[in-house]
Amino acid sequence: MHSWGYLLQRAAALDVDLCQMISRVPDDKKENRFASDLDEYGADTMSEINIVGRVVLNIWRIMRHEVALTNYTFENVSFHILHQRFPLFTSRVLSDWFDNKADIYRWKIVDYYISRVRGNIQLLEQVDLIGRTSEMARLFGIQFLHVLTRGSQYRVESMMLRIAKPMNYIAVTPSVQQRAQMRAPQCIPLIMEPESRFYSNAVLVLDFQSLYPSIVIAYNYCFSTCLGHIENLGKNDEFKFGCTSLRVSPDLLYQLRHDITISPSGIAFVKPSVRKGVLPRMLEEILKTRIMVKQSMKAYKLDKTITRMLDARQLGLKLIANVTFGYTAANFSGRMPCVEIADSIVHKARETLERAIKLVNDTKKWGARVVYGDTDSMFVLLKGATKEQSFKIGQEIAEAVTATNPKPVKLKFEKVYLPCILQTKKRYVGYMYETLDQKDPVFDAKGIETVRRDACPAVSKILERSIKLLFETRDISHIKQYVQNQCMKLLEGKASMQDFIFAKEYRGSSAYRPGACVPALEITRKMLAYDRRSEPRVGERVPYVIVYGMPGLPLIQLVRRPIDVLQDPNLRLNATYYITKQILPPLARILSLIGIDVFSWYNQLPRIQKVSTMSRTEQECRKGTISQYFTTLHCPVCDELTQHGICNKCRSQPQHVIVMLNQEIRELERKHEQITKVCKNCTSCFDRQIPCISLNCPVLFKVSRVSRELSKAPYLRQLLDQF
Repeated sequence: MHSWGYLLQRAAALDVDLCQMISRVPDDKKENRFASDLDEYGADTMSEINIVGRVVLNIWRIMRHEVALTNYTFENVSFHILHQRFPLFTSRVLSDWFDNKADIYRWKIVDYYISRVRGNIQLLEQVDLIGRTSEMARLFGIQFLHVLTRGSQYRVESMMLRIAKPMNYIAVTPSVQQRAQMRAPQCIPLIMEPESRFYSNAVLVLDFQSLYPSIVIAYNYCFSTCLGHIENLGKNDEFKFGCTSLRVSPDLLYQLRHDITISPSGIAFVKPSVRKGVLPRMLEEILKTRIMVKQSMKAYKLDKTITRMLDARQLGLKLIANVTFGYTAANFSGRMPCVEIADSIVHKARETLERAIKLVNDTKKWGARVVYGDTDSMFVLLKGATKEQSFKIGQEIAEAVTATNPKPVKLKFEKVYLPCILQTKKRYVGYMYETLDQKDPVFDAKGIETVRRDACPAVSKILERSIKLLFETRDISHIKQYVQNQCMKLLEGKASMQDFIFAKEYRGSSAYRPGACVPALEITRKMLAYDRRSEPRVGERVPYVIVYGMPGLPLIQLVRRPIDVLQDPNLRLNATYYITKQILPPLARILSLIGIDVFSWYNQLPRIQKVSTMSRTEQECRKGTISQYFTTLHCPVCDELTQHGICNKCRSQPQHVIVMLNQEIRELERKHEQITKVCKNCTSCFDRQIPCISLNCPVLFKVSRVSRELSKAPYLRQLLDQF
């Protein structure tokens, strides 16, 4: 609400109906609104601002679906998509500039906002949002805004009804009561429990290509071809079918006795020779069209405009094919769910995967064994096989399994993991080879902390580096040394705070129970106490860190905003919490599979905390922790213990001491000047104090660290004067 929302609220406070003024239908006042309480769904999904004749896009929410980031501030999104840094100033700084009589400061405000507006437009152009959404709207036959705001069922129904209408079908619209009375699903996908361990041998990954759509096409599963459960057939009475009822006469059943297929869940369907289903026809057209579109992309690969348009079309076709099964299985909020069809698809897919697993395990010439299976994919272990042999056997398995299934069910050989780790269901990592001539492997992880966003970046970086060391060296001592070095950096305060920032989604003040101890809510309360318009949007990620505090304090009271820690030298990152609760547990889950206790590595570390010699102002000298009462007893020249600032040994070499201390002061000043020069060039602010507070910029944290180091210079000058 810092853009149009703020402008509309200011206009409302001044009794100006800005919505009506900028509407393309000024006479229609009812549909114009901008309050979240009037459009709760819009506030949580796209935008609560509704202006007749205008399409209002919330770029922040759009980018949440475009890229996977730890936070979605304009600065962070711009860096990852546009590869460009933008400064961030507080409202107080901008107000002071506006109140300043010098024109240069008012020009800075205008330039600041113009650069952000241009950045938003560049973001839309870079991700091709307008063009891609327009293509999907044409493809699905729905409005532009509905592509962004409506769900997958709306898209499926739009395409399905266009095929069903010429076939003289109408869709059922069940009530909430009918949907609630529908039978519950009885079948779930096959998800095997993996053999959790480190695999030094090759592991093949084979995946069924569009399994659920292929099952629908191959076996003609549809609303229009289903006869119901076999236990209900042969009677004249109506029986329960999905949300409604169905009656199949015994005479009709007798005529169709040779043209019926039975799904593994006991549901009868007619063959395509009797009636081609609506869903199979729709999915077949979609998959064939997608193949044609991808071929056209190859033909026009030099024309970027056409390529982007065709890519948007094939992506839309892929999405609609993958969510068609969900349309039949949405038994809680579905438009037209049918549990008989959904169970048949899932059970047939499960049976298909089970047959593929049995074929692989029973074929002795491959020497293969399935160690994990998940819905439509399986992981096959080849003991002692080389990379060349793995690709050959993988291709043979794919062809053999495909031959045992009706078209278009196809098993595709995806990749080879060499080596890999299977942790638990949905969690694995390995070095991936996709082609035989690929020399350097690609680090590929699913479900573990390296790709998750609920931890701080340091957890992901340390875990990924440790796994790579394990894969490349197979030497535990290398991993131990690396992990201990990272822990020591954190204990000594040398690690960048940017890598230890959590960012959790805010669910809205009404979504939490009273007294909830949630860091995002705690930070929001502190922000609202300072500025009542600073509440994050629903779904916005709130950054925070954990600091040291008094013994016995609950963790929720150790939560702080990163900017507060940067500005207050009394606050330090809680290294013990980060190491024992964040960094080591994910490592333990991986390395325990090979019998390694990573917590013992941490227990072997010395507990060293160097006391700072910073010179602080009187305001900053509020001592909040016991370490702040200590003073250093180390000589700044040779680091030996002494009671006199400079040790006796160095006092005997006065020229050497003067040179070393002056050199250290110059080095501190040089670092500070270099890093602040970067900030000044980016922000175009040449004041003494840089006002930028962008937490997504690593330079901000370097400036803070160098500034704290520079505060040591007065102490060194004092030693020089005394010397």
